[in-house]
Amino acid sequence: MATTVSDSSDAAGRYRAAQLGLTRLLIRDVRGLRRLILPSRLRESVPDWLAAMNAVVEQYARTSSHLAADFYDAQREAAGVPGVFTVPVVEPPPQEQTEASLRWATKDLWPRDPDDPQITDAQQQPMDVRLAQAEKKSEQVAQKLVADTGRGTVQEAVRQDRQATAWARSAALGACAFCKLLAARGAVYKQDTADFRAHDGCHCGVIPVFKGQQFELSPQAREWERIYREYAALHSGDQLRRFRLALAEHDSNPLPGSN
Repeated sequence: MATTVSDSSDAAGRYRAAQLGLTRLLIRDVRGLRRLILPSRLRESVPDWLAAMNAVVEQYARTSSHLAADFYDAQREAAGVPGVFTVPVVEPPPQEQTEASLRWATKDLWPRDPDDPQITDAQQQPMDVRLAQAEKKSEQVAQKLVADTGRGTVQEAVRQDRQATAWARSAALGACAFCKLLAARGAVYKQDTADFRAHDGCHCGVIPVFKGQQFELSPQAREWERIYREYAALHSGDQLRRFRLALAEHDSNPLPGSN
């Protein structure tokens, strides 16, 4: 039986690459649907765009779930745990959730009276700027909905599998401070842990841990954990801000433009 599992394993890397590849294809298709929104006919064209987007999100979410199920099966086999287990593949998000998220992403497209006290800066921009902003937000929303389905599949498998004990968060080198902080905690997320906390555009993954295994932080996650302990851990209520500042100065893999 395998004794250690890590977010830096070859299997985790391949799974991350597969989900990132899926995201690239998703974004390509989302951008292709942009032509359905007609600025001169928003009320007539946006519903058609929403329907098309829902179909795309559903398609890619199913693929994300199946990629996650294959990853979980491979991790379970590598751990050498006994018994047979069927991964409960999570269904795509309901249409109402997808539409609500996309309506939020496109809310600034709708015109408002310039004298309206509730008008936002975004709503005062030219239509081409508002369209570009809505497109970017829609891409991020779609990516999260699809990625959450894959992440949820691994989480649900951990909850139901008697041979699983916990899960860990896997963050990419260029992840934000929030994601790096949670990834640095290791396999502290037990079977009954609440849902995965992710933001739009988050590419973090879920690594299952099985009986007889110990989770080992990747070198970069160990660095994030050290930075957190040294610069942020003792400052209650201000840890994330201090951690973000410390990463900008001390992380060997900082976010672009952070220092």
